[in-house]
Amino acid sequence: MRMLALHLAVLAGIAALQFVLPAYHHTNAARILVLATYAIGFNIAFGYTGLLSLGHALFFAGGMYATGLLIDQGGWQPWAALLAGPVAGGVLAAGVGLLALRTAGPAFMIVTLMFAQAFHLAILYWGRFTGGDEGFTLSGAARRIGPFDLADPTTRYGAAFLLFAAAMLGCLALVRSRTGRVLIAVRENEERTRMLGYDTFRAKLLALALSGLLSGAAGATYGLMFGYVGGSFAAIQYSILPLIWVLLGGAGTVLGPLLGTALLFYLIDWASSVTTASQFVVGAVLILLVLFAPRGLLGLLRDCGLRSLP
Repeated sequence: MRMLALHLAVLAGIAALQFVLPAYHHTNAARILVLATYAIGFNIAFGYTGLLSLGHALFFAGGMYATGLLIDQGGWQPWAALLAGPVAGGVLAAGVGLLALRTAGPAFMIVTLMFAQAFHLAILYWGRFTGGDEGFTLSGAARRIGPFDLADPTTRYGAAFLLFAAAMLGCLALVRSRTGRVLIAVRENEERTRMLGYDTFRAKLLALALSGLLSGAAGATYGLMFGYVGGSFAAIQYSILPLIWVLLGGAGTVLGPLLGTALLFYLIDWASSVTTASQFVVGAVLILLVLFAPRGLLGLLRDCGLRSLP
């Protein structure tokens, strides 16, 4: 109950922020919440199951393009196309998992990276439909779901908050359930988990599918919220970023993805405003993190005594 109260308090604080944030930070906060949802999806695979994927941009961009193309080329209603995003992410993740999970370790990383790069190249090749590297924009009418206009800052923040809240509470329920315990057991010692009678392949496939579903939902929402679908979201950068967000906030913690996403977003924003060598500053901070807090900031708090942190 303490942990539930903590997470509900965090959500209440985030909901209250929209009434006090200036316009610039209001937009940034909505962006961070959606990207943090993407990081939560990645954390289910990596932080809780031990699956280090370098191809999650496939699921994020897959959800984004599924929604964007269905609206732009298929004439779908935005609400129906939005639902297609998480479905596309989950199906892509399950399909990749059926092949990639036959490998392990570095081989798994390489296979997932290859799938993501193939998808990125396909976007560039079929530029006539996808817009290529430049992408395409969604009209104002395409961003309206019933009476709600996602171009409106308040509506956009509310949509981002609802998505993040659902993802965070769902993740909290998952990791404290029997299924979540099995995923953690796979991460800690897959061979022993298999000896205890659990189907570890099935558990890893489930984790990857759930991860892809959340990633696809984040990608679809991001595209609708900001009215843009582009090939850059399928590049390797968007496979590396969720890894950094999770490592910074704390892998295997429910709140770690949010903390890591917000910190890195504003670290890049601040470094860009004070120096042209912003990437050097970000890299130096990440090196210090690896040296002094290898489990991330919330992982450090857990090691320092807050052991019940999920």
